Amino acid sequence: MAQAVFADTLQRDDIAPLIVPPFELGEPLNDNGVWELLNSGGAPAGYVFETEPMAPLPGFSGAPINMLVTLDTDGRFLDVRLLSHNEPIFVSGLGEAPFHKFMEQYRGHSISDTLVVGTPYGSGSDGSALVYLDGVTKATASVRIAHESILAAALQVAREKMGGIRTGPPAHPNPDYAEDLTWQDLLDTGIVQRKTFTNAEVQDLFKGTIWEFDDPFATDEPDETFLDLYVVDLGPPSIARAVLSDSGTRELNDFLSISTSDEPILVIGAGRHGLVSEDFVRNTSPDWISASQGGFPIALRDADLLADLHPDLPAELHDAPRLILRTDRRLGFDPTSDWTLSVRAVREHGMFRPEAGSVDMTLTHSTPERFFTRPEVIKPAPPWLEALRNRQTDLIILAVFLTGLTAALAWRQSALAGTRMFTPIRLGILAFVVGFVGWWGQGQLSIVTVLGTLRTAVEGGSFGFLLYDPFSLLIWAFVIVGFVLWGRGYFCGWLCPYGALQEFAHHIGRALRLPEIKPSNAWDQRLKVVKYLSLAGLIVTAFVTPEHTETAAEIEPFKTAITVFFIRDWYYVAYAAFWLILGTMLFKGFCRYVCPLGAVMAIGGVLRIRKWIPRRIECGSPCQLCKVKCGYNAIKKTGEIQYSECFQCLDCVTIHDNKDTCVPLVLAQKRSQRMAAK
Repeated sequence: MAQAVFADTLQRDDIAPLIVPPFELGEPLNDNGVWELLNSGGAPAGYVFETEPMAPLPGFSGAPINMLVTLDTDGRFLDVRLLSHNEPIFVSGLGEAPFHKFMEQYRGHSISDTLVVGTPYGSGSDGSALVYLDGVTKATASVRIAHESILAAALQVAREKMGGIRTGPPAHPNPDYAEDLTWQDLLDTGIVQRKTFTNAEVQDLFKGTIWEFDDPFATDEPDETFLDLYVVDLGPPSIARAVLSDSGTRELNDFLSISTSDEPILVIGAGRHGLVSEDFVRNTSPDWISASQGGFPIALRDADLLADLHPDLPAELHDAPRLILRTDRRLGFDPTSDWTLSVRAVREHGMFRPEAGSVDMTLTHSTPERFFTRPEVIKPAPPWLEALRNRQTDLIILAVFLTGLTAALAWRQSALAGTRMFTPIRLGILAFVVGFVGWWGQGQLSIVTVLGTLRTAVEGGSFGFLLYDPFSLLIWAFVIVGFVLWGRGYFCGWLCPYGALQEFAHHIGRALRLPEIKPSNAWDQRLKVVKYLSLAGLIVTAFVTPEHTETAAEIEPFKTAITVFFIRDWYYVAYAAFWLILGTMLFKGFCRYVCPLGAVMAIGGVLRIRKWIPRRIECGSPCQLCKVKCGYNAIKKTGEIQYSECFQCLDCVTIHDNKDTCVPLVLAQKRSQRMAAK
């Protein structure tokens, strides 16, 4: 599958002004738009990257949303900024301010947090570890796509650059778990790991190097202890009480009450080597000690604690060098899984400008699971499922409405058209479409979705963006069914909110007795071609100059009239109002002549499998009543229905089934009456 095309990554001059002081931009780290973040002292402080090169998820226009993300070394979001997008609702609908406001919510959160867009399913908090970000009304689908792009890119950077930062809640020592333990218990069960390295073992590690003979004592006393190494995790209270004195335990607890995310590791190094060099500075990373887990390094730092050991520990350990190191669990450290501690043995070769060399003495350790507790890992529901949950009530109402309307038109169409209250019933349905489907549900279908889908199909991208708006997707599903049953009329006549507004405008015009504009048959047919030209122009724009697609798509007044309820710049409002005012005199002029989505619906109407409007042999010759009454001019002089232009208003069905209005039926009734009289 071909990957979606994305723009070139930004250059230093573009990114540097976007970095929030006191940080500054460092050097590029790869070709995917990842840069080093530096603090005010010039030291590495995190990473800056664009989302589009690593997570080019297509938005509703078919183009990705590109954002600039700044992470610190702990995986916390320092900043998220919008760089570029073509999302219809933000381009000229709501404006970009709500989009920027949405991205401000990431600051301070960590990629270790389980972030989701929306609100807890149901009411109130769900009591889980999920962190909810507020969406943007009328733009939930777009912000979900942006959210997925941010997380996908951030996790990719974390895996590649941040030592395997974890993506789920870490294990914490269980403060409620108590177990009576002694030092010997810890040794016997492996909770304290001990490994002794002799001079001979270290000598073997240096064998074959220039430093092999630079430690005379190692060759003279091969069986003597070079390093007697002990490692124990002091996070679990039961273990800490067995290792430290009462005062040492209190000192450790005071430290952990402040550094709540740190896991304390006690390292004791008896023998002649020691644990750190003479240049070591407290409260920094030890220069001779390192650790790793799962192939990724573990960041260790001195906790600057001199906690006393438990009196039961052997006397030689009380006098041995020891360090309490700390590591941040949020960086991926799992104390219950095997991890490796390395202590470096250092030798120097030469007199005046000695050359240093080292080997690592390693020890593997883990602490039993029973001492820890883990927050329940609740995987966030897929975005499409969250979208379904958030709109559950709306979707149920919409599904009931669409099912009822489809059933009525499929099986009771003539009865519906023949009822004396048909016009009020139809206007009531259209009012529901404008109010609930359009203004409330934001279910106004648009040519933008069609163009995005077409572009995705050609470029081989993912159609997943359609799932972010289940309300509109459900309408599309019924519209496709409508293609098979009726052609374009199902949507254009019943389900288009702006089309319904135009129909209301027509009735207002009739009530005000405004003059009607009725193009001649020749001009009517010419004008109906315009919508196909507008569709062709938009398709060309989407592929040749995609950056102008959203501007070109403003030929639809849907966004102005339905999506943002006329709250836009005056020229957009004037354009949408123009068609409604014109609609009081020219019956549904935009729908019939200009609408590119109407052109799509007309093309989709070729799927229609039957001629669903009943006709008689007299229709067209001699009777022309249905043609005269058809406001859409969708009936030819021959009486044949032009289904590509039929909006399913059912006026002709009403005439056809009424013995008092259908001319052939009236004539037949009169003939019958004359025959009866004779």
